[in-house]
Amino acid sequence: MATHDRPHLLVIATGWRVYREYLLRSISERFRVHLFHVAEPTWEKEYIAGWTVVPSTIDGPAMAEEALRLAEREPVDGVLCWDEARILPTAHVTEALGVPGGGPDTILRVRDKGRTRAALDAAGVPQPRSAPVTTLDEALRAAEDIGYPVVLKPRGLAASLGVVRVKDAGELRDRFEFSLSAKAPDPVGLDMPTPLLVEECVTGEEISVDAVVRHGEVTALYIGRKVVGYPPYMEEVGHVVAGDDPLLSDKDLLDALQNAHTALDFRDGWTHTEFILTADGPKLIEVNGRLGGDMIPYLGRLATGVDPGHAAAAVACGLAPDVTAAHARAAGIRFFYPAEEDTTIASVGFDQNRLPEAIDQVSPMVLPGTVVSPPPKGIVLGRIAFATAVTDTVPECHDALQAAGAALVVETGATETGEPA
Repeated sequence: MATHDRPHLLVIATGWRVYREYLLRSISERFRVHLFHVAEPTWEKEYIAGWTVVPSTIDGPAMAEEALRLAEREPVDGVLCWDEARILPTAHVTEALGVPGGGPDTILRVRDKGRTRAALDAAGVPQPRSAPVTTLDEALRAAEDIGYPVVLKPRGLAASLGVVRVKDAGELRDRFEFSLSAKAPDPVGLDMPTPLLVEECVTGEEISVDAVVRHGEVTALYIGRKVVGYPPYMEEVGHVVAGDDPLLSDKDLLDALQNAHTALDFRDGWTHTEFILTADGPKLIEVNGRLGGDMIPYLGRLATGVDPGHAAAAVACGLAPDVTAAHARAAGIRFFYPAEEDTTIASVGFDQNRLPEAIDQVSPMVLPGTVVSPPPKGIVLGRIAFATAVTDTVPECHDALQAAGAALVVETGATETGEPA
């Protein structure tokens, strides 16, 4: 296809290269990408046709004005953003340009977990009981009404930041401030009269569903089976995706997925929806209006052959995505953490001789001199390295990732001069 025949896609920010380069690389194969970024691009230049340096990628109205100026020079076919903190600002851009993706009202129902709960409750979508709260006293009353154990959860954060399970009133008092004080790396930008939710603690396997939505019809592409650690803080320490996961054809799950999107009036885009598989059926935990984090879409591509970059860019431009699986394998990721709080990292690496052939890639996630902690102090930000694996079966995938953990080599401490190494 000639360059000028490719759809023109505006991408809002890119994120960490090791997590998101695979998306930009594949998107650039079929789309001409213009990037909005707060600084001149570096590694992204290989994959983009142009860029605009903007003062902020959090200021939606200002970006909308800049996008209209861009569209005057060259029409924009679609807008794509995969960063949680920027999907609401991006909604101002899609609305201004009149391209698929939903305006601020739609994205706010997804971005604010309290609004999500209200919309799903009105539609009868199975989910945990939930109550918005501001103060400790309100939280205690809500927990008594719902019944312990309960989960404390910030309304506007992601990546399990501030999420904790409490078994009684004493633990709720002890951990209320942990949830209330949780912060995201970027401003949340949400006007929420009640910052927290107290929710029924439902039990079962935790999964995620990455899906494309076109004209309101939801197509599930990948099922991520979560590996959760550091209880009661619900840290996601890994994920495994099987290309032939039976849940991809489970009627109860797919009905709940479709009904949730219909209730939220989410009609076009990519979503990452989380469920817990309870004894009474799947219960929806949250819907995120973006591609999944933790490299789950990358795992999905390895497991099925469906390219998440191509599919997400296509629906953003109003085109039918190619969602035909090419194969069915198992792919997984495992994150590794320091053993103790306030650990100064001198170096992180892997003993290559101990890595099994099934390991797809390994990567450090911190620089020398970084001070890190495991959860609860280091929720998400305590990760020091990750490994991905591709195998024929899920058990083989878990075994390979466990072997990668055994091959991890971490040097800690300061140099002889007393400075961090």
